[in-house]
Amino acid sequence: MFFNTITTMVHQLLRSYIQPGQIFVDATVGNGYDTLFLAQSVGENGRVIGFDIQEKALEEALKKIKKEGVEDRVSLIHDCHSKLDCYIKDPIDGAMFNLGYLPKGDSTIITTAETTLQALRKSISLLKPGGIITVISYYGHDGGEEEKKAVDQYLKNINEKEITVGCFSFINRHHYPPILYIIEKRKNRKK
Repeated sequence: MFFNTITTMVHQLLRSYIQPGQIFVDATVGNGYDTLFLAQSVGENGRVIGFDIQEKALEEALKKIKKEGVEDRVSLIHDCHSKLDCYIKDPIDGAMFNLGYLPKGDSTIITTAETTLQALRKSISLLKPGGIITVISYYGHDGGEEEKKAVDQYLKNINEKEITVGCFSFINRHHYPPILYIIEKRKNRKK
């Protein structure tokens, strides 16, 4: 089902977008499900660069990608997503963000408005024309509402001539339904 979970919806969206050989960033590796999805989608000539501040998250992700035999196309980086430009210099085709905390992990270790906004700015500047970024905001925890508001405000004020931003949420779900932002860099138009 397309709308069962927000993650399922993002994977369906990206499945129709991602081409073999592309470069994607998983800005918040977490348990590695998106990292694995991206690695399988970009194919053997593609690259996935994943970031997480928790070693436990990277270890779990590595288990998943090794089990599926796609570790040769993935680089896992134990650092904050706000520093992605220290590791990535070439343009990227897209990025995925899941904001909040590591599921089944320490709920006090969270993404923050400050580092997320830095990471989004840097990802957008590296994004190729026609590239896509998805951001899922899980905000039902301490600090989550502040981050959600900051991301929302930042994305509402991006130049619409350069970037298109869409937003989706489940309106009939209670208890902080996640919000999905879809960011696309417009392709260069001929004059």
